[in-house]
Amino acid sequence: MSKLPESLTMTEAMAADLQKSYKHLHAHPELSMQENQTADYLAGRLEALGLEVFRCGGTGVVGVLRNGDGPVIGFRADTDGLPVLEDTGLEYASKDTGHLEDGTEVPVMHACGHDTHMATALKTAELYAQGTDDWAGTIVFILQPGEEVGAGAKAMVEDGLWRQAPKPEVIYGQHVMNGLAGTVTIMEGTAMATADSYRVTVYGQGSHGSSPEHSIDPIVLGAAIVLRLQTIVSRQVPPQSAAVVTIGSFHSGLKENVIPDRAVFTLNVRTFEPEVRETVLTAIRRIIMMEAAASGAPEPLIEDLSHFPPLHNDPGETAALTEHFREEFGAEQVGPGHPVMGSEDFGALASAIGAPSVFWFFGGNTAQTLASGIPPANHSPFFAPVIEPTLSTGVQAAVCALYSKLRK
Repeated sequence: MSKLPESLTMTEAMAADLQKSYKHLHAHPELSMQENQTADYLAGRLEALGLEVFRCGGTGVVGVLRNGDGPVIGFRADTDGLPVLEDTGLEYASKDTGHLEDGTEVPVMHACGHDTHMATALKTAELYAQGTDDWAGTIVFILQPGEEVGAGAKAMVEDGLWRQAPKPEVIYGQHVMNGLAGTVTIMEGTAMATADSYRVTVYGQGSHGSSPEHSIDPIVLGAAIVLRLQTIVSRQVPPQSAAVVTIGSFHSGLKENVIPDRAVFTLNVRTFEPEVRETVLTAIRRIIMMEAAASGAPEPLIEDLSHFPPLHNDPGETAALTEHFREEFGAEQVGPGHPVMGSEDFGALASAIGAPSVFWFFGGNTAQTLASGIPPANHSPFFAPVIEPTLSTGVQAAVCALYSKLRK
């Protein structure tokens, strides 16, 4: 049974509205740093609650809720979708599209649960706006764009987030994952990995498909690089350490009988330890350059796409919040968890002002879906957290975290 005051607990009508806003957000995702309609919707909802609202970082939205003297606490939710064609079959599935930087039109989906994060943040703000008798202080709600490309937190900080909003003494954030709905996972120290992403262009020499001897085939070269990159983790990283090297896209050519003059692929690297990261990144560059040299090809172009720093949970703040979660949900519903290979730019919001931060996860699957096999994970076209108790758990965790600091 919840230990929160009644004023900070959802009614049936609020729970119904929570589902309605979630379905709306799910059906209308927008790509990173293009969340214009999403920002309008979020700002309108926060303004209707009486919060001080301002835009920041392009499509970011900040809502400040003041309620007398007390601590200043931050709470962040991310807002962007992914270029993924939804295949969930839900009645509220996304049919929207967006445009990549090169103008390519792509389907867009909330395949990482950011719709869940926004909906639960809005309902948390509503509860605190109406339950002012039971808490005191200031809450800074940060609705951050561009998490998927590692650009949003940086953009908000550079656009003067902490010049316009009160500086929190701690910032909280959460993420839905494909664990058991109704449970919360939280860990001290490293919670998520460092991530580095690159675009690689390998150059060759085009030719007719019937005359490969006149070519330097960039597809063969690219394929050799891709296969060789997969040996880095198995042969250059100690078994006791962790690393992931993923090739997420590979594009070359337009016709089956034309050998093109270039190939482009993108890759993503995840690591926990700085030494391992250095080993992997050095090996990647060496393999790309040497395979090109072995093919007699020009030097490839390696371009940085994004970088996510490791996400670090402050030990003291995390230990304190873990106890509050156990009191609220029951000890059996709160797990210690382990660091995950996913990445987040959440930590940049707090590090910009030297404040601690805490990030946790809550599940989105039923026991039945977990028992039936590996459920669709974040970034899958089939990713669809069960609505309840996922949404109510997200609200309850957010409210509990804020209340742990703001209770009278």
